[in-house]
Amino acid sequence: MSVLKIKKLTKYFGGLRAVHDFDFSIDEGELVGLIGPNGAGKTTIFNMVSEIYPPTAGEIEFMGQSIVGLKPHQVAQLGIGRTFQKIRVFKGMSVLDNVRLAYHPHAGYSIKDAVLHNALFSKREKELTERAQEFLSIFGLEDKQDELCGSLPYGDQHRVEIARALATEPKLLMLDEPTSGMNPREALEMVDLIKFLRDKFKLTIFLIEHRMRVVMGVCERITVIDFGEIIARGEPAEIRNDPKVIEAYLGERMAKELAAA
Repeated sequence: MSVLKIKKLTKYFGGLRAVHDFDFSIDEGELVGLIGPNGAGKTTIFNMVSEIYPPTAGEIEFMGQSIVGLKPHQVAQLGIGRTFQKIRVFKGMSVLDNVRLAYHPHAGYSIKDAVLHNALFSKREKELTERAQEFLSIFGLEDKQDELCGSLPYGDQHRVEIARALATEPKLLMLDEPTSGMNPREALEMVDLIKFLRDKFKLTIFLIEHRMRVVMGVCERITVIDFGEIIARGEPAEIRNDPKVIEAYLGERMAKELAAA
C-alpha cells in the first residue's frame, strides 16, 4: 500500500523553478532516500509534503487522501512527522518539555480538565511525561531531560528533534539530514538507530541525507534529483554506478570509494 504518492509536483518561487514534475511513491514500511546536490530541491519537496510551501502544481496523497491545501498541523495530525535541515527545537525549553509538547495532541483531556487540574489531568500528564521519557531513553537522552535544549551539542539536538517527531505518533517519518553536525561514529550509530526506529514503531521513512555512506547503508531505494528534476532512481548499487548520478553529484572519487566499501 502506498503511504505517500506524489504526481507531477512542481514549485516555482517567482520566476525560479525549484521542482519540476516530481513523481514519487513510498510503500508502507519502506525506507527510501532522496539525494542530490545542494539547491536541487530536496527540502522544497519535504516542505510541500508537510504543506509549509503550497505546490505550484501537482498532487500529493497520503494514505490515499489528498493533502494539498491542508495546514501543516493538519498534515501532522494525519500522521506525517518530520525533522528539519536547520534544527527547530525550542532552545529555551527543557529536553523533556520539547518532547512532551509534541505529544500533547494525544493528551486526552479537555481545557476544562487542565484549568481544574483534576484527576484526569494529573493522570494524563503523568502518562505524557512517562511516554516522553521513553522516547528520550531510545536516544540515550534520559539523563539530559532537565537540561535546556539549546545547551546540548548539535548532534544531541538532532536526536531531540527526531524524538519529538516520533512523539507525534507518525505513520510516515521524514528526516531531513539527520546526521548533520555529527561525527563519523555518531553518523554510523544513526544508521542503526533509523533502522531500529523503522522496525520498532512500524514506520515508513523518507530520508534526505548528504553522507553517502549513510544513504547507501540505510536506504532500500534512492531517488536522485538535480535542478529539481529526477535524474535516477533505484537500489543503492544501481545509484552509485549510474553515470548521470556520478557526473551530477557523486563524482568519480566518491563512486569508487562507495564501490570499494
